[in-house]
Amino acid sequence: MARRIDVTGAGGVRLAAWEFGDPPKTDRTHDTAPGDTAPGAPDRGDPAYGAGDLPGVLLLHGLMGRASHWAPTARWLSGRYRAVALDQRGHGRSDKPPRGSYTREAYVEDLEATLEQLGLGPAVLIGHAMGALTAWQLAAKRPDLVRGLIICDMRASALGAASQHTWTEWFRAWPVPFATLADVRKWFGEDDPWVERPNPARGAFYAEVMAESPDGWRPVFEPEQMLRSRETWVYDAHWEELAQVRCPTLVVRGLDGELGRAEAQEMVRVLPRGQYAEVADAGHLVHYDQPEAWRAAIEPFLDSLREG
Repeated sequence: MARRIDVTGAGGVRLAAWEFGDPPKTDRTHDTAPGDTAPGAPDRGDPAYGAGDLPGVLLLHGLMGRASHWAPTARWLSGRYRAVALDQRGHGRSDKPPRGSYTREAYVEDLEATLEQLGLGPAVLIGHAMGALTAWQLAAKRPDLVRGLIICDMRASALGAASQHTWTEWFRAWPVPFATLADVRKWFGEDDPWVERPNPARGAFYAEVMAESPDGWRPVFEPEQMLRSRETWVYDAHWEELAQVRCPTLVVRGLDGELGRAEAQEMVRVLPRGQYAEVADAGHLVHYDQPEAWRAAIEPFLDSLREG
């Protein structure tokens, strides 16, 4: 189980943060699963809920992800850290304002507000893909809030217009609504033209971001909002912010992921205190493809932060 804490992000957008572990309950906190999408859920308590002496870790999913994708990692961390995963704006159980801002600045300000309202800083930030970019941009902006950073399979180079066009066409190819969750798993794990070979973990990943509707299963996010979020970073390179990150940083790539070895190693070189790790037999969804190898890759880095 995870416990939800509501946070107010940039522009008043309500964000759902999920705390893992078993801190003391108050009468204003409630248990609920992070994948729960049922309407009418009760208020989720005090933002200071669970605060204590444990160092903070905040986990950020990538585009289209949700906090529950981090649940195994967060529970593994919860014995030594106050581990919190965030549903970013437009994702999971957080607000999805139709006319809201989905800029880089908004995502970074949301993260800043979350750390401050939860009293997590200085925290270790662990981000996957777009979540990693948000994490390192905040680390560059607010070094007082970040004491360590793990970047999981995110590129610093510009991806360009062709990439955005490919994503637009990919969303159009989704056969929504899906009749069953089994159909979701099969399409994303086997039938999706982006799948080079069967990948059950990928199918399970996308099944977590679906919710049942009267006509079948649909994503909990709006694809148009995902494209709006993406277009605010795909046309630009992000090396300058990377060079401004002063805390220890681990760059992790899946051997078959989207971040190539040469670029990953250049990111490590640009980072003032960069380190490198890779996970074999893993694609872009490193922490989901190979959870045990992922934990083994990041544990020495986390231990070094605690010892330091």
